[in-house]
Amino acid sequence: MARLLELQRASLAFGGLHAVRDLDLDVREGEIVSLIGPNGAGKTTIFNLITGVYTPTGGDIRFADQSIAGLLPHKITRLGVARTFQSLRLFLNMTVKENVKAATYGATKAMPWESILRTPRARREEREVDALAEDVLSFFGERLMGYRWDQPAYVLSYANRRRLEIARALAARPRLLLLDEPAAGMNPSETHEITELIGRLRDERGVTILVIEHDMHVVEGISDRVIALDHGEKVTEGTFDHCATHPAVVESYLGRDPDALAAE
Repeated sequence: MARLLELQRASLAFGGLHAVRDLDLDVREGEIVSLIGPNGAGKTTIFNLITGVYTPTGGDIRFADQSIAGLLPHKITRLGVARTFQSLRLFLNMTVKENVKAATYGATKAMPWESILRTPRARREEREVDALAEDVLSFFGERLMGYRWDQPAYVLSYANRRRLEIARALAARPRLLLLDEPAAGMNPSETHEITELIGRLRDERGVTILVIEHDMHVVEGISDRVIALDHGEKVTEGTFDHCATHPAVVESYLGRDPDALAAE
């Protein structure tokens, strides 16, 4: 599989604080790769580097063989990268369908005056956006279908808000989808559903996925490969079993030497 995303010795420093240091990371086309590590390991910072929120202070970030280091976020989105956030960023007073349609307007070509005058191009694009939103929402089944399209987002359950944020990201037609703790705050049943959903995103929609997740059951259930981080540096990578039992990973979570812990 070809590399879709590659971080080449990527670094980010805030003054004397190194949030990410000389990180080499790649995601291949069609993979689901999980980033794990304790709080403060630099996982969300890496997402912010990839999506243009931060500009790396060293190294390079490449997407589809093109350097995206320093590009503005909306330009990176247009290249095919979309994300969700650890804290939900929905438009709560807009309807479910409007939230999804909002992700498409940066790619439409009709000018504002054309929308006001309802020109043929503006009407055609509106029909296309409407059809795309309905197609994306249908992927989530009854959770976001039918009467829910016209409901304001604030009436949704927490789990359905999480699904809606994924739906909105999917409406940007990404090649690479970044999911920041998609199962956070969910009960076991909801967690199982989101695990299955992530697999379907890859298998049925052809989306490559890089995910941050603390729930190891989710990580085990979805990952082709796992990358473990601590203090902005890669600890190890490989299969879930390899990373979950790696001494440096165990120590980064427990804060103690695993051999000493086992001897107690």
